[in-house]
Amino acid sequence: MKQHEAVLMAMKQNGGYATLGQLYQTAPKIPGSSWGTKTPFATIRRIVQQHNEFFKIRPGLWALTSEKEKVVRLFAGAKTSTREREYSHYFYQGLVAEIGNLKGFQTFVPAQDKNKPYASKKLSDITTLSKLYEFTYPNILRKAQTIDVTWFNIRRYPNSFFEVEHSTDIYNSLLKFVELQDFRTNFYIVADGQRQAEFENKMALNAFESIKPLVKFWNYDLVLDLHAKVAASNLAEQALL
Repeated sequence: MKQHEAVLMAMKQNGGYATLGQLYQTAPKIPGSSWGTKTPFATIRRIVQQHNEFFKIRPGLWALTSEKEKVVRLFAGAKTSTREREYSHYFYQGLVAEIGNLKGFQTFVPAQDKNKPYASKKLSDITTLSKLYEFTYPNILRKAQTIDVTWFNIRRYPNSFFEVEHSTDIYNSLLKFVELQDFRTNFYIVADGQRQAEFENKMALNAFESIKPLVKFWNYDLVLDLHAKVAASNLAEQALL
């Protein structure tokens, strides 16, 4: 099997599209494919860039040309249907959870999201915790368990909280972070880069003065890039063992 055929098959298995990080992890494992190296990252990037069977949705996210109409509709943005907006939300929620897994954290998503789609899987397939650790008082836990993604450290305390804001109000997510500000943790708003100005305007409000140094904005392209880099780093480390 040719290498570009392995990439094509890996993308099909993922639902017709894939991040570079997902392709790094799956394409070399397609039966019958031969790569000649345990770290074929540059080869995979070159394949999706040079073969017309693939097209770029955005940096770090590629799809099959044969699935273009369906895939573009899924990731078209906030002006699409409610179902399609939700699909994009769950996709980036899943990416953040996978990054946490790759970095050695335990990961949690809210109970109402566990059966939501993430490519060809469900979010529950990629998170490591089915229940939130009881790290604080019940009233604070009730707020924490609604946050889109939580990374927990080895001591079972939250390392990072993430809220994915595909089309919903950033203000409400920041209010959750205010309730959790007394913990030594990181807070992230994950959204399209076009919403960064909105994020900065919200953070300028007096209501959020206490958390201003603690909250960062991750745009989607940064999440995709980080996912690819962390996946590549993990695979390269494994290749040395």
